[in-house]
Amino acid sequence: MIMKILVTGGAGFIGSNLCRKLLRNNHSVICIDNFNDYYSPAIKELNIKDFEQNSDFSLVRDDILNTEIIDSIFSSNKIDIVIHLAARAGVRPSINNALLYEQVNIKGTLSLLEACRKYNISKFVFASSSSVYGGNKKVPFSEEDNVDNPVSPYAATKKAGELLCFTYSHLFNISVFAYRFFTVYGPSQRPEMAIHYFTKNIIDGRPIDVFGDGSSSRDYTYIDDIINTIAANLSNIKGYEVFNLGNSRTVKLSELIELIEKQTGVKAVINRMNFAAGDVFTTYADILKAKKMLKYSPETPIEEGIKKFVKWYLNNRRSF
Repeated sequence: MIMKILVTGGAGFIGSNLCRKLLRNNHSVICIDNFNDYYSPAIKELNIKDFEQNSDFSLVRDDILNTEIIDSIFSSNKIDIVIHLAARAGVRPSINNALLYEQVNIKGTLSLLEACRKYNISKFVFASSSSVYGGNKKVPFSEEDNVDNPVSPYAATKKAGELLCFTYSHLFNISVFAYRFFTVYGPSQRPEMAIHYFTKNIIDGRPIDVFGDGSSSRDYTYIDDIINTIAANLSNIKGYEVFNLGNSRTVKLSELIELIEKQTGVKAVINRMNFAAGDVFTTYADILKAKKMLKYSPETPIEEGIKKFVKWYLNNRRSF
């Protein structure tokens, strides 16, 4: 079924890749993004360059906190589904700027849910995060695990977003799929994220800051595995469900650096740092629920994903 879809944060990393996928599937896409300076807006401009002129794509350069703009978008379009990706991202920056994270991630989410209630939009996708699991010692992380102990303001805002989505689903019959993303990476990844940051500095011969002894680990998930699953399940959104979207494989930080060294052909210069406040030691997704209900099947191993990312970076590094 062809849909009109509102994608918030649609010029960002996951958002732009998803918009491109939705347009290829012949959907009509409205993107709202404020192109803020959290990282260079030139990267977002590059992200949407190849489809910005598509007749099925509409771009609103504004903020989800602008309730007048949100109301205008909803009132002038017959929206079938909202995919809410816009957020203030990053665990470490949230520690020193918690009020901004609260405004964007909680108030912004509430504003969109209110618009869905007002205009009878019955399907909503919420981008949550593996960070909601906090310092969970039980692995792999299951959707049934307790997530009442977030260890950063960012994680707390994502947990709050899930709670708001549940409330609106319960009260106003808005069906919500909340996806807990596990360290998504790939072409267009934000520059401060580990894989992009490591790749850039290693190629440039500059030191990389490594927090801890390299034994911490992450469940890295390639962007295509994320967007393909979101796009394939738009018609299946019913009730309120939370899903882990990860690769269900952990990779140590030291191993990740070795993979980037192999693909770039350059040895990393490491600046060893203390383990950072707000970080967690490991993330590891139990994806059985997603496999069963979404037919989720991640196909890109980290070795192949890093190869694709480095190729993209080398082809685009002079554009930003």
